[in-house]
Amino acid sequence: MKVPVYGPNGTEKGSVSLGKAFAQPVRLDIIQRAVASEQSRQRHAFGTDWFAGKRTSAHYHGERGVYMSMMGKEMARLPRIHGHAGHLFFTARFAPQTRKGRRTHPPKPEKVFDKQINQKEYLKAFFAALSASVSMDYVRSRGHAVDGIKHLPIIVTDEIETTAKAKDALALLAGIGLENEIERAKGRKRIASGKRRGRAFKRRKGILVVLKDAKGRKAFANIPGIDAVQPSQLTVSMLAPGGMPGRLLLVSQAALVEIEGRFK
Repeated sequence: MKVPVYGPNGTEKGSVSLGKAFAQPVRLDIIQRAVASEQSRQRHAFGTDWFAGKRTSAHYHGERGVYMSMMGKEMARLPRIHGHAGHLFFTARFAPQTRKGRRTHPPKPEKVFDKQINQKEYLKAFFAALSASVSMDYVRSRGHAVDGIKHLPIIVTDEIETTAKAKDALALLAGIGLENEIERAKGRKRIASGKRRGRAFKRRKGILVVLKDAKGRKAFANIPGIDAVQPSQLTVSMLAPGGMPGRLLLVSQAALVEIEGRFK
């Protein structure tokens, strides 16, 4: 399959043939499994203090035949604070159902959240998500505005690697015909439950730019909604955010060679 190669000004400079890495069957089940595995490794271990709710002098006096036993006192036999007068007199503590008591089953930091996936299965998911980026149907189903684009993915000459400013990157994208996609990716949605948790807005996923040079990646990364990475950083989650394949790809020729080199 041949796709055109665009220059920095958006004009066609030739064509290139895509390898087998872009011609694999799209397996949604494996892609979603790989995304879930990547997301599980991003979770941080968390847990409560081992002594939370246990820092108390309360002790149990409910045994039969023991001095100061609570049997027959019309009182629940719970660990209680003894030796205090006033509001702490015989106040129940320590037990899970008491005020300021411990939790029954608190979260434990030693819990393992990782969902393992075989290496071969992950590579299969990676190339399946990569192949979905070639399909116009999958790309449109993700909501990308590609009405003016005839061939996917978008391949650009290596001159794009030296792009230093975001305005030059915007001019290149506009020359290819991605103005509507840039406008679409600018939109963001307010998250009601996250306004007090540092993530009040949710931004749309735009173009995924794959370049080798860090200078060019920085210019594209400054555009809202666009992710710029190098070929070795590509993951299934980037190619299929949320487990939905078909992300719009823009790749330089040098990065394309490196991506196809991962297929064996």
